Amino acid sequence: MTSRVGKASLRSKIMSAQEAATFIKDGDNVGMSGFTGAGYPKAVPVALAARIREEHAAGRPFSVGVWTGASTAPELDGALAETGGVRTRLPYQSDPVTRARINEGTIDYNDIHLSHLGPLVREGFLGNLDVAVIEVTAITDDGRLIPSSSIGNNKVWLDEADKIVLEVNSWQSMDLEGMHDVYEKFALPPYRQPLQMTRPGDRIGQPYLSVDNEKIVAIVETEQSDRNTPFKPLDETSKAIAGHFIEFLEHEVSRGRLPKELLPLQSGVGNIANAVLAGLLDSKFEGLTSYTEVIQDGMVELIDAGKLTVASATAFSLSPDAAEQMNNDAARYRRNIILRPQEISNHPELIRRLGVIACNGLIEADIYGNVNSTHIMGSRMQNGIGGSGDFARNAYISCFVTPSTAKGGAISAIVPFVSHVDHTEHDTSVIVTEQGLADLRGLAPRKRAKLIIEKCAHPTYRPMLEEYVERAGKVANGQHTPHDLMRAHEWHQRFIAEGTMMPGR
Repeated sequence: MTSRVGKASLRSKIMSAQEAATFIKDGDNVGMSGFTGAGYPKAVPVALAARIREEHAAGRPFSVGVWTGASTAPELDGALAETGGVRTRLPYQSDPVTRARINEGTIDYNDIHLSHLGPLVREGFLGNLDVAVIEVTAITDDGRLIPSSSIGNNKVWLDEADKIVLEVNSWQSMDLEGMHDVYEKFALPPYRQPLQMTRPGDRIGQPYLSVDNEKIVAIVETEQSDRNTPFKPLDETSKAIAGHFIEFLEHEVSRGRLPKELLPLQSGVGNIANAVLAGLLDSKFEGLTSYTEVIQDGMVELIDAGKLTVASATAFSLSPDAAEQMNNDAARYRRNIILRPQEISNHPELIRRLGVIACNGLIEADIYGNVNSTHIMGSRMQNGIGGSGDFARNAYISCFVTPSTAKGGAISAIVPFVSHVDHTEHDTSVIVTEQGLADLRGLAPRKRAKLIIEKCAHPTYRPMLEEYVERAGKVANGQHTPHDLMRAHEWHQRFIAEGTMMPGR
């Protein structure tokens, strides 16, 4: 492996991951790179996990706070969670071991809007950031950093950390150089300045991460791929959801509420969101743009087809095949793709200004349009809110997509009252299931309930929802948003007790 550490004075700091991990102490807060399994450090977290186990075996306490951009991979979240040495975790995760620790109460999880974390750290509210561990593609001759397959909160970590450990990963393509746009002038109030962007493809920063080289205490050279997960083949449910959504976009264009090339698209992570992108590939839309968090396979396919002119995000979330394709052809893709810090990719002002069409998944929605995207049956954390709130609150049109049922029909995604609220009815414009689409804009609550039940609920659960609405209208203490508070969460209670929301099974 040829060294990618260009600055000669930094080469003396090259060491093993085990040596680098010694710079992290018990009680430290550690800012790690990584966003949706892209661009996370791959060697130092494993070495740190081994060190934590050694300390615990010797009867000595050792725990750290783990801060990232978003989710990472088993080599980071899983390895550290297994040791019992993660004290706190924020702002988002998707690791099964970490999830189990959170739900048993041994990891304090702070589920934060992704656009909010950077400012919270910069203002010192979350405490000191002791160490940053950041993966990069290379270090230039003058000490600047070429980012890898995600940026996330890396700029914040580099600015705020006392000590910096870099992993220079030669698996990452050198042709990523020039794809990134790092805004350097982020300030806290009252010194903030307007962000000079009016289009998704505008560049307002530089293609490198700048860093105080004096804070770099260790450099670890690696050659390991990102942990990429294949997308599931498109099923009929996903195709139906995508079809309803695209038909809605076509309708909005025909009514003059959207331009023929649409407005910038945001797509949440996952198979259904990727199905929507695949549906756009076969649609009549041309000249599309995207302002989102992650570049998924569907967006790469839209670029290849000439339908997507620019995609702005903070990270990749690609299948193994698409990641290999991106590595092999990054020089071409950087004409269409811009990766930014998540302080920019998820910035509410920019989302509102650009008029983003947001499309995110959910766990459940209720008959009035409140959305739960984080908790199973009210109490168990699944992954976290991620950036969905940044986009839902500020989008031109905020859409949520989901199959109408889960667990083989034992769970209805449309319920009388969500068991946890992440996005209120005020932030929900459209709900889509394979059954149909409910456009909630301009509707009072009772009319929203009628439309959601008619268009989105599975036929098996539709009569139960209609019965709830009728009963709630008789017992509620008002008719604006009628609820039967004694029975509003009856379905969830039945599932916990019997394993199904459907009575009599």
